[in-house]
Amino acid sequence: MSKVKKKVIKIDLEKCNGCRACEVICSAFHAKPQYSSNNPARSRIRIVRDPLRDIYLPVYAGEYTKAECSGKDKYVIEGKEYSECDFCRASCPSRDLFKEPDSGLPLKCDMCEDDPEQKEPMCVQWCLSDCLTYEEIEEEAEEKIKLEDVEIGLESLVDKYGFQKVMDAAARMTKKD
Repeated sequence: MSKVKKKVIKIDLEKCNGCRACEVICSAFHAKPQYSSNNPARSRIRIVRDPLRDIYLPVYAGEYTKAECSGKDKYVIEGKEYSECDFCRASCPSRDLFKEPDSGLPLKCDMCEDDPEQKEPMCVQWCLSDCLTYEEIEEEAEEKIKLEDVEIGLESLVDKYGFQKVMDAAARMTKKD
């Protein structure tokens, strides 16, 4: 086991006013080419909204899961009712959240690790109510490489840079001096 730094976005539910600035900047940042369009359906963060009950819940995309969960529990927090799905960060078969609208591919928050590198994710930078804060924490973890993660990463690189550039980079990396 080794210590790894993990990047997290902390959410203060009491501060969120549902303005959706985080959704707008996330979708623009991840547009191809960058900032060329704005479609909140492509955002890696969503605001679960119920204005009549004054509920605004930011949730950012996590891992993809092929199966939907079996629990559909309800939670009451400070007099407000939430469903279990409200807190779930997964892209799953039972809902359309965190899926690319054109391809249906799952979306996952990448903490805006792109070129140029951001000091903190764009949603945190643009949060008007300071509901979102960014932290790096250390935790013990075993390094596991999942083939699925490698495939998703390669697909992303090919989407961003093109197949030939990815192949050229792989060829350079495998050359022996």
